Amino acid sequence: MPSKKKSKRLRLSLPATSANLGPAFDAAALAMDFYIKIEATEAGEFSIAATGRDSGICGHVEDHLILNTYREVMQAGGRKIVPLSLRIANDIPIGKGCGSSAAARLAGITLAVHVGRLRWTDAQIIGEASRREHHPDNASACWMGGLTVARMSGEAEAQVVSVRPKGKWPLLLAIPEQSLSTEAARSVLPKQYSRADVVVNIQNSMLLLSAFAQGRPELLSVALEDRIHQPYRAALCPLLPCLQELKGKDGILGAALSGAGPSVLVFLDPRSSAAKARKAVASRLNGAGLKAELLSTAITLRGARR
Repeated sequence: MPSKKKSKRLRLSLPATSANLGPAFDAAALAMDFYIKIEATEAGEFSIAATGRDSGICGHVEDHLILNTYREVMQAGGRKIVPLSLRIANDIPIGKGCGSSAAARLAGITLAVHVGRLRWTDAQIIGEASRREHHPDNASACWMGGLTVARMSGEAEAQVVSVRPKGKWPLLLAIPEQSLSTEAARSVLPKQYSRADVVVNIQNSMLLLSAFAQGRPELLSVALEDRIHQPYRAALCPLLPCLQELKGKDGILGAALSGAGPSVLVFLDPRSSAAKARKAVASRLNGAGLKAELLSTAITLRGARR
């Protein structure tokens, strides 16, 4: 008797990411150690079983970002669309500046590459996700892990450099209840900047990269200063100005918007007490009448895994 053909199964794990990092607007991002995990099996029809954070959004089959991306890449590659059954366990907040859309697009592309046997390279996968995201920072960090610096070099090409941060980099992520679309966050940015503001951001971006590469967290107190996007988004992201006031206190090196916001990434001094810093952040938010979930995390060198 012939054996039954086993269904093709793919497991994916993709990390959350935080882009911009203050002055490195649309150029750098880091991967954080919490993930969206996906198990995909070929099936007779599309279906999703979702658990974890924002499971209602993750489990809605219609207009699903992972499945839409999968279908589009399969069609573009001239492949027959094979229905998939997905099991999703998600820890990444959706619409809050933690790279959820980049992770979803990378997942959809990877599923298409696997099922359609497209033989794409890492550069092609990152480039396609970057084209769909309109910037390469989140996609590159999500796929490669660690800290990445990236730029678009064509419609669907990205040049990426991976940086392995030296030493420990404890982080505290402040996540508000409300979400903020990237489109809304970009709509408040000016069309032009002064030379002085651009020069400061270039200098700080270089200093920020050096701080990570050389393991010098003390540089972050100045390196996180930004004049390109954060001053204009502060009104939409009230956690930012509130937490920036803690710079240099209680083991807090500085704070920056996570991506386009509204979440804020707080960089902690590895030589100080993380519990003390967390308490200071909670107290500052409470005193300002602001609410946010506080998530302890760190930079992970683990990128997307298949």
